[in-house]
Amino acid sequence: MVEKKALRQQVRALKKQFTAEQLAMESEKIMKKLSNHPDFQNSEIVMLYASLPDEVQTLGFIEEWRNRKRIILPTVVGDDIIPVELTAGSGMVEGNFHILEPENNPYDGPIDLIVVPGMAFDRQGHRLGRGKGYYDRFLIKYPEVKTIGICFNFQMLDEVPAEPHDQLINEVITC
Repeated sequence: MVEKKALRQQVRALKKQFTAEQLAMESEKIMKKLSNHPDFQNSEIVMLYASLPDEVQTLGFIEEWRNRKRIILPTVVGDDIIPVELTAGSGMVEGNFHILEPENNPYDGPIDLIVVPGMAFDRQGHRLGRGKGYYDRFLIKYPEVKTIGICFNFQMLDEVPAEPHDQLINEVITC
């Protein structure tokens, strides 16, 4: 099996084969599938993520849904993800790793659905992140919450290397 670091490099190389416009079109298809998914439709409080340029684009989706559902976004504090609610009055600022984060107090209430980014996923629910373990440490705190990974087709692999601390994702949506 290929090492995680090498696999991340392979996925980055694959991403470079597509234009920003192509990835944006694929992102729209993925986000439409998410919006039609029963778990999303039945969720009141959804944790999404503010996408980086090379990820499935979520920013337009967040804006579309922020007044219809309670949207929670991750902020990074030290080695941890701290959930923060994006309210009507919340502004967004660039946080660690150039990720947009809402300006608000930490959120400590229930979450109905967590949408998770990743470098790669497999059908068994394994996820390859960016290598810092933020989501693994976060998701272990929410074992009962449904998780959906979203990714481009080329990020869906037969097998992703996994370690005992890696948290499984319940389902993956791709285009």
